[in-house]
Amino acid sequence: MQSHLSLVVSLIAFLLANSASLRADDSWPALPAKNGTVSILAQEWPLKPGPRSVSVAVHYPGGQLDKITDKTGLMLSLHNWGGSGCIGTADPAQLAERFNVICLCVDYLQSGPKASIMDPEPYDFGYLQALDALRALSWLDRSLTEKKVAFARGRVYATGGSGGGNVTLMVNKLAPRTFACCIDLCGMAKLSDDIAFNLPGGSDLNARFVKDAKHPYYLSPDHQELRFVGHPGHLKMMRALGNSCRMLVVHGVDDHTCPIEDAREMVANIQASGLTVEPKWVAKADLDGKVFSSSGHSLGNRTLIVFQRAEKYLLPDSPEAAVRSGLSDFDRKDDVVFQTANGQFVISYRAGYPIGQFVSR
Repeated sequence: MQSHLSLVVSLIAFLLANSASLRADDSWPALPAKNGTVSILAQEWPLKPGPRSVSVAVHYPGGQLDKITDKTGLMLSLHNWGGSGCIGTADPAQLAERFNVICLCVDYLQSGPKASIMDPEPYDFGYLQALDALRALSWLDRSLTEKKVAFARGRVYATGGSGGGNVTLMVNKLAPRTFACCIDLCGMAKLSDDIAFNLPGGSDLNARFVKDAKHPYYLSPDHQELRFVGHPGHLKMMRALGNSCRMLVVHGVDDHTCPIEDAREMVANIQASGLTVEPKWVAKADLDGKVFSSSGHSLGNRTLIVFQRAEKYLLPDSPEAAVRSGLSDFDRKDDVVFQTANGQFVISYRAGYPIGQFVSR
């Protein structure tokens, strides 16, 4: 009882503290009439307190808002670690045209080489980054609804390369009742000790966390748990909530940057959980010089990879089209909760967009 009361009190305090964020409705930008870029408010980053916003590039089918039909879906295409805009992911303009989707590229937290690689703060590794991407998606959903523009609510997708693949996996985790299909292109599956603390002999990625609990860059066991996409307990929760997303994982067998071993562990755990995952382990025999050119981290043409691996799920008139049934997390306006060693992460959708908080026991 005491722990439950503590959770309720802490959550109320958190929501009150973020009341300015909860009034973000008044600050949402208008939908652009044609392909363009908008700026939306984002959740505060504790390492750099204060107001924060992210840039969102909007790509319509046909390049214009008035080209949307009731078959048009929504999609995220998310850039790589160190990138910005639409770098290192599938081309959003081609995705919009081929699959009849409004495609967003999001400059989530620590976009660009300075913030993600050169600055001293540890790399977020998919938590606030996913919340940024989800907030952009909720803005699009809400804006279309308010303008009474009919669209295909169940056709919600995401893809991304490398760091964007990690964020793709995390948006499906943090909004487990929203996506119909997600395509992870060589993304990080977990925040391992190797990557978190830059240990020798493993991946060349360095997330710049420290082990000292008194340091502001400390990585707690709870934050490390949340960032493991293949966490068995969290997968169980996603299934209990009704996650029906078809997860496509495309990973090179010789990838040592985002280690193949981590991806295989994640896929095995997803399969064991009963959720839907389709891995493609890219080996040298798969290299055709057009779609796949590497069995390492780069893979090849990431736009064509999405076409090859996911077309039957993303084309609106395909007999195998992936379409979510039921309400999205944005429409449900309740909480998604993941238990960790010392508490729980609460992702609240009560405002229609996500606000994340860790609540300790």
